[in-house]
This record gives sequence, structure tokens and C-alpha cells, in this order.
Amino acid sequence: MIIPIDALEGDTLYSLAESFVLREGTDYGAEEVELEVKVQQVLDRLKSGEAVLVYSELHESVDIKRKEDIEPSDTAE
Repeated sequence: MIIPIDALEGDTLYSLAESFVLREGTDYGAEEVELEVKVQQVLDRLKSGEAVLVYSELHESVDIKRKEDIEPSDTAE
């Protein structure tokens, strides 16, 4: 199920984005990007609709996915 970002408190949304970034692992790019910058990039994508919050009843967890990567079952209410 997709969770609207405005259904969450700002601190909760930030924590979800931060957790998502920390799970992504080590940055091997040409330039290292600060954690706060990466978190802001994720938040920007959520706010623009490029990414969505998806709740999994099976795993009782929330994940962040690119909108084009969500499964039809993710949209079920």
C-alpha cells in the first residue's frame, strides 16, 4: 500500500529517508556525498512524486521505491 507523505510527521519522514540512505551502502562515486545531502535528495524525490513510500503488510515495514518500480500489489489499499 502506498502511504501519502503528508500522512507522516516531518521527523518520521526524515527518519525513513535517512534509514533508506543508510541501507544503500558505501558511496563509490567520483565525489563523496554527505548523508544529509543524500537524505534531502530522497525527500525531494518523495515530494515530487518520483518516489513513493510503500508499506508491506507481509513484512510490516515501510520502504521507498521509485514510482516506476512499484508492483500493482503495492498500490492496493
